[in-house]
Amino acid sequence: MIIALRIGLALGGLLLVFMGFGFLTDPVAAAADFGLSIEGAHGITSIRSDMTAFFGVGGACFIVGAWLRRGDPLVIGAALMLVTLATRLFSLAIDGGFEGYIIPMAVEALLGIFGLIGAKVLPQTR
Repeated sequence: MIIALRIGLALGGLLLVFMGFGFLTDPVAAAADFGLSIEGAHGITSIRSDMTAFFGVGGACFIVGAWLRRGDPLVIGAALMLVTLATRLFSLAIDGGFEGYIIPMAVEALLGIFGLIGAKVLPQTR
């Protein structure tokens, strides 16, 4: 079960790093996939830097935590995902849903929960 958890955390981390790389290399297309439109150099720079940092750091935390069996990076990654999930739920209550809103929320919930489980379990199973 520990191996499956580590693989799941690493794959989730790779997904996040891949998404961050998309924002780094083509911020306009990546932003459009998120329902965002960009205007001008300021918008491109903001989306490229902020989203690359969010997904890159979050993904790196999951990968490093799974690889080294360290709980501290997993807590950081889980916090990023769970704060994002809480904000989506808040926005869902205020603004309503949109087509396809369940999938990102499910990914955030799973990564957040698995990150917290991994943070508790992995350091104890060396």
